Amino acid sequence: MNSPQLQRGVFLALLAIVTVAFLWVLMPFFGAVLWGVALAILFTPLYKRLLKKMPGWPNAAALSTLAICLFIVILPLAMVGVSLVQEIVQVTQSIRSGQINFAAYFQQILNAVPQWLMSIFERFNLGDMEAWQARISAGAAQGSQLIAGQALTIGQNTFDFLISFFVMLYLLYFLVRDGSTLSKMMREAVPLAKPHTHYLLNKFTTVIRATIKGNVAVAIAQGAIGGLAFWLLGVQGALLWAVLMAFLSLLPAVGAALIWGPVAIYYLATGHLWQGGILIFVGVFVIGLVDNILRPVLVGKDTQMPDYIVLMSTIGGMAIFGINGFVIGPVIAALFMAAWSLFVESGQLETGPGEDGKSR
Repeated sequence: MNSPQLQRGVFLALLAIVTVAFLWVLMPFFGAVLWGVALAILFTPLYKRLLKKMPGWPNAAALSTLAICLFIVILPLAMVGVSLVQEIVQVTQSIRSGQINFAAYFQQILNAVPQWLMSIFERFNLGDMEAWQARISAGAAQGSQLIAGQALTIGQNTFDFLISFFVMLYLLYFLVRDGSTLSKMMREAVPLAKPHTHYLLNKFTTVIRATIKGNVAVAIAQGAIGGLAFWLLGVQGALLWAVLMAFLSLLPAVGAALIWGPVAIYYLATGHLWQGGILIFVGVFVIGLVDNILRPVLVGKDTQMPDYIVLMSTIGGMAIFGINGFVIGPVIAALFMAAWSLFVESGQLETGPGEDGKSR
């Protein structure tokens, strides 16, 4: 009864159960683990350079890497986050007091619309402008309530965020220090051919590094440029709109234009031609070029994925996993393409043409 096959089957079942249970235990810290792994992959080359300068001191090199990560990544994000919360409060108060009135802005745009264009709107049953104004007013009110609610939620979840943050830092330290050992153990444990395992793990690390460097670099550049343009033009809440542009720029090709486009239209419709012209120029020729030049170089080149795959996987990942999806989506897409490429290549090797020209 106690055959080797039965023992192996029971062991594999036990292995699957404890693996699923362990992942279930880690689920509350999913974001912390994800970003700990991602930052470890991103900063491991720096750790290796520091370790060469201080051989025999892996703990000191890992702590130095962690300190640099805190200084150049985490602290700036924290400072922007604090300023953003203050800006959100101010913008929400301005919307509720009527100082920012989207319905009035919409009415100003309507007043500048030519009559022939209004007739086209009416022909397609889009001419009920009072209904549009009511929708915009209701949407602005709901948006301000949502923003205020999210800010309150962030404040209430500060303790959970701090726990996840310190878990991420703690994990990052050990992943940076012991990453090579853990990677070797994983390659030996995965039941695949060693070249295949090595290829897939390299693809995984390459895609994470390229996606974070590329998307974050593009987001920061587009958000900073758009926010600076808004600030120079006197748009209220420039930091909030800059962060929104940076967030939306994670969607290739269409992101930041969803913010600066309507503002440019408002400027043109209300007779502020030079402001609208400057914003369109900055949006098309500066922000647009950042997206069209930096993203393919930093993301597509290293991942070796077509732009449309990057776009769809990013949008799909964010729809399923939230903000973490801009990393998870492209990683899944890259591993999907890599695994199928290995499958096709292995199939061709097994059934390729023989010496007589016929399939084996």
